Amino acid sequence: MNAALPLDAIDSLLIDRLQGGFPLRPSPFAAAGAELGLSAGLLCQRLQSLLERRVLTRFGPMYQIERMGGAFVLAALAVPEARYDAVAAQVNALPAVAHNYRREHDFNMWFVLATSTPGRIYDAMLDIEEATGLRVYDFPKLREYYVGMQFAVGGSAPVGRRLPEVGEEGEVQLDDTDWQLIRATQGGLPLVTEPWQQLGITLGLDEEQVCARLAAMVQCGVIRRIGAVPNHYAIGYAANGMAVFDVDDALVDELGGQIGALPFVSHCYRRLRRQPVWPYNLFAMCHGSNRDEVLAQVASVRQLLGAACRRHEVLFSSRILKKSGLRV
Repeated sequence: MNAALPLDAIDSLLIDRLQGGFPLRPSPFAAAGAELGLSAGLLCQRLQSLLERRVLTRFGPMYQIERMGGAFVLAALAVPEARYDAVAAQVNALPAVAHNYRREHDFNMWFVLATSTPGRIYDAMLDIEEATGLRVYDFPKLREYYVGMQFAVGGSAPVGRRLPEVGEEGEVQLDDTDWQLIRATQGGLPLVTEPWQQLGITLGLDEEQVCARLAAMVQCGVIRRIGAVPNHYAIGYAANGMAVFDVDDALVDELGGQIGALPFVSHCYRRLRRQPVWPYNLFAMCHGSNRDEVLAQVASVRQLLGAACRRHEVLFSSRILKKSGLRV
């Protein structure tokens, strides 16, 4: 995993403050930079440097594929060690693979598939099985208890903080121009002083129209937030544990909401079991500056679950294989 990288006070402040709330108005970098004591040009340079150093994975909108009519699913492979790198290359070559991590378990490769229509998820799974000769185990989301994270430089602050931009209200209707805008920004915003203007020139819109369309997507939850996406390992969260629990189905929804509210949990879901190989139905992502901290967090979750939980495991990440985000 990446070690924490040296950051000066301005970079640290930038990362902590710009993970959401990026202005949807003309000259957004000037407005955001003014709060940090930076000109628009200097802010863009700082962001570009952080991206090149892989302190940030991208800067721009975070899209919610399900609100767009698509689907995503968590899936895993049990990969023989002798083939690991070759299989990782085969899996990562698929555009539908948004994230891919090596985790310490017999199921040692975990990835997220995201597609613009639900049916294409299973096409992607078949493509992986045909390419690798390995069985893909998918773990569809049955219920979302919490998604909301903000990482602070240093790795000690709570991560389970919902940023203010999250929508999810109203019917979603995207036209061809919206989809063009999504495709133009899914990899990040252009780091120029007038990004909305540059996007508008490309798409045949004025910058007010670009801002209005993005604002509408925020309002209905197509965009979770707009801002910096940190590589949490590079800013001090050295331990990333996917904690999984075998919880009584009659109690999991009540308990899942409680687990999702814990300050160290960034994601919490109920997922499908895959008996007999996978008995777990409650997943919680826990983050800390070291493994002992994460194990203590998981122990507190286990205590909260009490007799409703029959067993649990913690799958630590040991390598980022791919982290590109949504591609439609």
